[in-house]
Amino acid sequence: MSERIFIGVAWPYANGYLHLGHVAGAYLPADIFARYHRLKGNNVLMVSGSDLHGTPITIRAEQENTTPQAVAEKDHQAFLRAWEGLGISWDLYTTTGTANHAAVTQDIFRRLKENGYIYKATTQQPYCPRCARFLPDRYVEGTCPHCGDKGARGDECEQCGKPLNAIELKDPRCRTCRSAPQFRDTEHFFFKLSAFGDRLLEWVKKQEHWRANVRNFTIGFLEEGLKDRAITRDIEWGVKVPEPGFENKRFYVWFENIIGYLSAAKQWAKEVAKDENRWQDFFVDPRAKTYYFIGKDNIVFHTINWPAELMGYGGLNLPYDVPANEFLTIESRKGSKSHNWAVWVPDYLSRYEPDPLRYMLSINMPESSDTDFSWREFVRRNNDELVATYGNLVHRVLSFTYRNFDGKVPEARDPGESSRKLLKTAEETMETVGGHLERCHFKDAIKDAMALAHAANRYLDERVPWKKIREDRAEAAGSLHTALSVIAQLKNILYPFLPFSSQKVHEYLGYTGRIESSGWKWQELPAGQRLMEPKPLFRKLDERIIEEETARIGA
Repeated sequence: MSERIFIGVAWPYANGYLHLGHVAGAYLPADIFARYHRLKGNNVLMVSGSDLHGTPITIRAEQENTTPQAVAEKDHQAFLRAWEGLGISWDLYTTTGTANHAAVTQDIFRRLKENGYIYKATTQQPYCPRCARFLPDRYVEGTCPHCGDKGARGDECEQCGKPLNAIELKDPRCRTCRSAPQFRDTEHFFFKLSAFGDRLLEWVKKQEHWRANVRNFTIGFLEEGLKDRAITRDIEWGVKVPEPGFENKRFYVWFENIIGYLSAAKQWAKEVAKDENRWQDFFVDPRAKTYYFIGKDNIVFHTINWPAELMGYGGLNLPYDVPANEFLTIESRKGSKSHNWAVWVPDYLSRYEPDPLRYMLSINMPESSDTDFSWREFVRRNNDELVATYGNLVHRVLSFTYRNFDGKVPEARDPGESSRKLLKTAEETMETVGGHLERCHFKDAIKDAMALAHAANRYLDERVPWKKIREDRAEAAGSLHTALSVIAQLKNILYPFLPFSSQKVHEYLGYTGRIESSGWKWQELPAGQRLMEPKPLFRKLDERIIEEETARIGA
């Protein structure tokens, strides 16, 4: 029986281009996971969208003398082009700007309020006399009271990961004019997070399948105790608060954007599935598993805030897993938008193919610790592993077979011990890789897949069908059939990671239609099946690009 798998992926702020840190942190692992489960025949729903309401968008709009809507729409379109170029296979990618999202957010608010988890209170918020306005969280900067970092924001310290309120900052200043803000009374709605501390701690301690860094960080945070948090703010950009007297306030983005997972599922049900109740398959059916792919800076929002909202609402599935990744550094330095220290996705896609990047980020994924991207390592991985190992295996076997056996799969014969051993290894690899992917162990999965490619190359070096064909054509045909059979499994095993090249191999082997129809199972390769004339899968890169591309970073 097929499983129901919901995959929610972090909503990126529509505030600038995507970079490789975004891709490695959340979007590529989610896509690998979704492609695998679709190949297995599971019922998958993968959603996300552009977060249009983050304060960085209003800051940029002011800097560019335009509107937040104009900034957000421009970057949303850039995101859509990036997803297509990278092969990120959404079932729905939307925005927080839809009427549907507003309605679902307001419904969550009303239910939480009815259940006694939301209350009104007067609080002090930073007000800048020089700018003549209350300052949203990211308009305030100062020193973190926990770690002492001088660049902490009014909502979070990026250095230590602690969520903050602006009033907690030491030496606060207005980001716009750099003057010290005053703290004035203003009325807001608060979410009673403190009511969920014990329930959340009991629940999290049972999640033994979670990654250790995610589980331990969450438990430590909960054991410190939860504080109630404001869910509205003094700003006129965002989802409206359906309460009299709050016409000039909007929902806080931390409360509202995580509701996007539910609102996107409801939008998908209505617009794509054409059944407005289908979202319940993933959020109400207790057999469904819900996964949330994020970076480590978003752990608290997905292991504490969102589960608390779900608990408070009632009747909705809590996260099954939150496989958060660590950070990806660039050339051994932390990425920085302000210093342009990043490799931007549109820039990469303008010069290179997506699969080599997907491979590099998969085999170097920051699952349990920070990892580094360097152009030298990218070129080495491409040339030594994709081109020389996997690409060479596919091309030399297919091109030799195509030339010498009338463009058809040759007849199989009694394979012999080495052939049987390789075929058994291929079968076991599919099972092993599947197990890794089930547990979100993507690095281990692709390493085992590439180990099978290495084994196939060693087999060919031993059997040398290009020489044997002159002495024993039938034996050469049998060796080639074995190698082709392994390639037929490799294109399925590697499909979640390398979808573009896997589809090419699928067609080179004479299969029709989309590779997804193959399923996550052994794929028979019948003798006589007509092959397509193959072309090299990957392009060898000149080492001169290492210096060229490294010089572009930060320029």
